[in-house]
Amino acid sequence: MVYDDDLAHRIRELLSGESGVGEKAMFGGLAFLVDGNMAVAASGHGGLMVRVPPDETDAYLSAAHTAPVVMSGRETRGWLRVSAEGIRIKRQLEKWVSLGAGYARSLPPK
Repeated sequence: MVYDDDLAHRIRELLSGESGVGEKAMFGGLAFLVDGNMAVAASGHGGLMVRVPPDETDAYLSAAHTAPVVMSGRETRGWLRVSAEGIRIKRQLEKWVSLGAGYARSLPPK
């Protein structure tokens, strides 16, 4: 599956005022990096991947339309997937993009 170009455009629009933002093709999707740290991605599996503080992963997974990110058969702490239903409107997407960008910005720049 290819990532959703419309979703990538919506993410790009939300991050347009941020400094240090870059884009990189990763994991079959389009990742958005803040100061070199991956923040969010338009996933090649559909929906949005969001980076969150690892110790807060479970709390965010209690939100509607979320699921753990599974890589190589294992859940990846600090990452979650938000389905298309959870990011339909700007306010929904903005919440997750802001969360991912804020966490990425809290990490040391790469």
